[in-house]
Amino acid sequence: MTALPLIRLALPLGLLLLTAAGTEAAELALKRVMLSSGGVGYFEYEARVEGAETLDLTVRRDQVDDVLKSVVIYDDKGGVGDIALPGEDPLRDVFRELPFDQASLQEPARLYNALRGAEIEIGGATAIRGRIIGVAEEGGEPTLQGRIPRHHRLSVSTTEGIRSVLLHEAGPISFTDPKLKSQVEQALAALVQNRARERRTLTVRTFGEGARTLRVAYVVEAPLWKASYRLTISGGTTADLQGWAVLENRSGEDWKDVELTLVTGNPVTFRQALYTAYYVNRPEVPVEVLGRVLPRPDSGTADLQRIAPASAVTAPRPPPPAAAPMASRAMAYEKSEPPKRAADILAAESQEATTQASYTIPKPASVANGHSLLVPLVARDVPAEQVALYQRQPPRHPLAAIRITNDSGVSLPPGVLTLYERGTSGKAGFVGDARLAPLPAGEKRLLSYAVDQKTRVDRKEEETTTLSRARLSEGLLRSSLVQRRETIYDVAGSEARRVRIDHPEAPGFDLVEPKGTVEKGEFGYRLPLLLEAGKTARLVVVEEQTLSEEAALIGMPREVFTQYAANGRLPEAQRQAFARLAELAAARGAAGESAARLVNQRKEIEAEQGRVRSNLGAVPANSDVHRRYLSLLNEQEDRLGRLDIELAKARDAEAAAAQALADYIRALDL
Repeated sequence: MTALPLIRLALPLGLLLLTAAGTEAAELALKRVMLSSGGVGYFEYEARVEGAETLDLTVRRDQVDDVLKSVVIYDDKGGVGDIALPGEDPLRDVFRELPFDQASLQEPARLYNALRGAEIEIGGATAIRGRIIGVAEEGGEPTLQGRIPRHHRLSVSTTEGIRSVLLHEAGPISFTDPKLKSQVEQALAALVQNRARERRTLTVRTFGEGARTLRVAYVVEAPLWKASYRLTISGGTTADLQGWAVLENRSGEDWKDVELTLVTGNPVTFRQALYTAYYVNRPEVPVEVLGRVLPRPDSGTADLQRIAPASAVTAPRPPPPAAAPMASRAMAYEKSEPPKRAADILAAESQEATTQASYTIPKPASVANGHSLLVPLVARDVPAEQVALYQRQPPRHPLAAIRITNDSGVSLPPGVLTLYERGTSGKAGFVGDARLAPLPAGEKRLLSYAVDQKTRVDRKEEETTTLSRARLSEGLLRSSLVQRRETIYDVAGSEARRVRIDHPEAPGFDLVEPKGTVEKGEFGYRLPLLLEAGKTARLVVVEEQTLSEEAALIGMPREVFTQYAANGRLPEAQRQAFARLAELAAARGAAGESAARLVNQRKEIEAEQGRVRSNLGAVPANSDVHRRYLSLLNEQEDRLGRLDIELAKARDAEAAAAQALADYIRALDL
């Protein structure tokens, strides 16, 4: 029986030395597991080997890509030749070279039909030797007594003629061709092996001398482990913090007495389909015939004088570094002493690194595949301060919160937090849940867990815009405006409170008041306020923004000039200039209004003339009414003549007023 096709992964860890055939593989045992919040897990196996050995490591099919990407071997006194594993679809490769397909093995009738012409021997009472003609299905027809049972009849061509036999009545049937018999056995064996198709076995061939410990490790996808916390407050300056990790074993094998480490951070992780065969798309070219030329595609040229010698730009390659004692240096840490704390739980040993923190469970962990585990991370007293945090939700009351400081020396991962409060009797009760964001060492977090109904917050806002300075030149008004936002918080309550108000930061505005201790976060400003019992405390927040505007003076209305002339923040010279601009603009406006009135009068007379001409055509000629309409038309024509003279003078006055305003604006430089 031929072996299943193999993919060989060569590792640059030594020369290839094959072990003798039949050597029993050493057993690799899982010893160390590191679960990262990046969604991956580090799994490290150990085995005691002596000399050259062959080791088997079984992984899930969906993990093969990650294993091929990250597998690493550590052997201080030896090396590894190669790692072999079955192909991606071994059954397909097996049946590719066989004279029958996988479906033919589902029942004998299909196999015999697929192998028509093959020689077989049928034993039993009637021995038959010959070649398969085929298998036909019989029966199944309905009768008065019922349906005839179905059966299969095998027809065989023998030296004596064609003979047939029912398959269920025939004796043992075998193929006389040893090669065909071996192929059938090979296919059946492949089916048995492929029943565990969700798993792949990696064969690691090692070399070396003497007894030693060999480690095989890899990084694969793993469920995220989650952190949850319990915080017990008792009115003092510290609170009792307990942190636990919830994790799941979905690796496909049981963990028994493994060293378990949990890593929190945000490492870069990715996947690549290394187990899938890829082929390069090659262009098809025509068959060459005599006289045909196929030029090579031009890839461009470069001036040799502009290319630096390779020795001038290529540095010598440094020797490859020795492998670290872990599969990932970013996930490997030395153990540290657990924090000293009088508690009934044994917290994890923690260590802070540049980009992440690790927690090593102090005792070996065991968890069956598919099961979950709850392990302690931290157990210590932390500095705590109870405050009332106002965040506008709900709009009238702050949130009861507690501010904790992470003085553990190691970052705490995010998680949900359950708060308990212990009274003077020593009994504790539930007071609320909170969410803890990632808490680096040395930083503080506010944990909101309930609505503070005993404290009320009233808020009101005002917004004003004032002119701070102006510039009059080149016919333009360049002004700077100060936009001011004032928010007043009135806080009252029956009990004393340390209040923190989260005030949102307005884009473009600067905080002017209050001055002193002000914290800033993603939400905006966090402002402190001390409230005495039974009293009201006020906090005034002032924000300002300076805006610059530029506008043409020639098009501004008189009312704007008047407002600037009355602005006490402007210098006297500018105020007088604005007053003069208001006068000139008023004169231009009055002249324009006079001209507009004359235009309207002229339109009214022209409309009346139209009515008169219409009536004139409807009355008899030389009648009294006809003569009266003619007289009226003459009067209207005289009035139009006088209006045209007045309108021309008004338009001249308007133009003169506009010119006077324009000349004054052009001369301004204040």
